Amino acid sequence: MTETQTSNGNAPIEALWRAMPVTRMLDCGVDYADALTMQRRTAEGIAWDEAAEALAEAQLERARTAERGGHRVSAFEAYRAAAADLLFAQMAFNFDTVRKSSLYAAFTDAVAHAAALADPPWHRVDIPFGEGRMNGWLLRPATAPIGAVVVFGGQSGWGAAYLPQADALVRRGMAVLLAEGPGQGETRLRNGILLDVDVRAAYSAFVDHALTVAPRAGLWGNSLGGLYAATTAAADARVSAVCVNSAPAQPRLQRFRTFAEQAAAMLGTSDADAIQDNFDRIAFRPGVDRIRCPLLVLHGEADPIVQLEHQQPFLDAADDATLRVWEDGEHTIYNHARERTAYVADWFAGEFSKQQRGKGSVQ
Repeated sequence: MTETQTSNGNAPIEALWRAMPVTRMLDCGVDYADALTMQRRTAEGIAWDEAAEALAEAQLERARTAERGGHRVSAFEAYRAAAADLLFAQMAFNFDTVRKSSLYAAFTDAVAHAAALADPPWHRVDIPFGEGRMNGWLLRPATAPIGAVVVFGGQSGWGAAYLPQADALVRRGMAVLLAEGPGQGETRLRNGILLDVDVRAAYSAFVDHALTVAPRAGLWGNSLGGLYAATTAAADARVSAVCVNSAPAQPRLQRFRTFAEQAAAMLGTSDADAIQDNFDRIAFRPGVDRIRCPLLVLHGEADPIVQLEHQQPFLDAADDATLRVWEDGEHTIYNHARERTAYVADWFAGEFSKQQRGKGSVQ
């Protein structure tokens, strides 16, 4: 879906900051100094995408200088910082403009430079699906992984947006597949796969790939991605553990302009009835869907989008469920990112280790 937008984004700056607060930026790897500079420059009237792109260009120059000087670690860190800035630059546009596609391609390129410097290197993956391909990044620990976790987002944070989560998983001996599923990232922008496909089958294709690198596969879905994680776990008995982070079991078209436009872009139509019909099609089915592997549900009481009652169907459908609530937690627990990520990574490591010892395996 393509719409014409100006270079200063498609929403007032206040709306952009509501959708992309500093806590979210830090969660996705933006340098704190860059986040502060973004606040100052956008307050001065500089367009969101231009301000973020300029910060990325400075980080890229720092990365190239470090790389030329043989300082691989510094170069690696700067490429990652640049990628995070570009991730937020493209979020100024909900629909698939030329500008958004260009910024997302620059984000992917910065991630590729970091991937080449990583130890062990990360690998770009292309997953066949239908007549097209889905994209992602594979990260491995230095030793044989105890399991592989497929990590993904919802309507605007995709793939390498979750590198900080991948870091925590890899440090605990797990491989990670950062997935760009239907309607997300290059899977949508370059390959044209929208959210009108069999979502459960799509994420099962990522499970296929995860099981080629590790003996067990888990799913960690953030925001609306948590719904995809839950429904895939219900449909695919090979999933050994699943984390749902702030997702509605039966999604509804929200009143927020950003949510509605992102949902339209993912499906390829602005027709509200068609968007809701598709949400109904991909929804979790109480009384039908069962989650037989261990389930972890995360919830923030300060989340303006998802209430605990919206996540209750996941808990009711699970044989082995754990609920973790942060009383002041924002959407996807941005404001407790380090604690949240460590908690989830420890949980996956514990579940995989139990299954490795022959306990709690999925039947």
